Amino acid sequence: MLRFIESSKLPTRWGIFDIHGFEDPFKGKEHIAITMGQCAGPEPLLIRIHSECLTGDALGSLRCDCGEQLQESMGRISELGRGAILYLRQEGRGIGLVNKIRAYNLQDQGADTVEANERLGFGADMRDYSICAPMLEHLGAKRVRLMTNNPRKIDALKALGIDVVEREPIEADSNPHNVQYLSTKAGKLGHLFKAET
Repeated sequence: MLRFIESSKLPTRWGIFDIHGFEDPFKGKEHIAITMGQCAGPEPLLIRIHSECLTGDALGSLRCDCGEQLQESMGRISELGRGAILYLRQEGRGIGLVNKIRAYNLQDQGADTVEANERLGFGADMRDYSICAPMLEHLGAKRVRLMTNNPRKIDALKALGIDVVEREPIEADSNPHNVQYLSTKAGKLGHLFKAET
């Protein structure tokens, strides 16, 4: 159901990436893949599945670790010379930007990130990763090394038939504004912040 639209070069401070545009005509959403190097081939591709976070990615919000994770991912891919970021338009764990601001207001009043979503009538995480399959198929990637702390992403890719050969943790520094957020991600959402032994 996802349609590839076009690709172009994307010069960044980490080097020159390629940016690939996709369109989901049924949900009216546009998604992108940011790649470097040859994605197809037998070697597992280093990837990150990153959900859009305007406040963290573009505005430098300290309430989350999203922007730092995105930048860390681009840096790692640049160092390796090969990899991809699937940038999905699923703001606020799928509840949208305005609802995320409403959730932030509830967090200002003492709710944690999960409680805030639930008080607004949403699930703790409303994201859908099924669109990753056609994006990875377009890139020619069948085996991946996934930069994530979220075991739900691993399970979702495996359910789609993607071979996740390794998880690479991706951590950002905590600060007074996101320490509860990070704690809630670990305690209530099962995020893994250390490498498995």
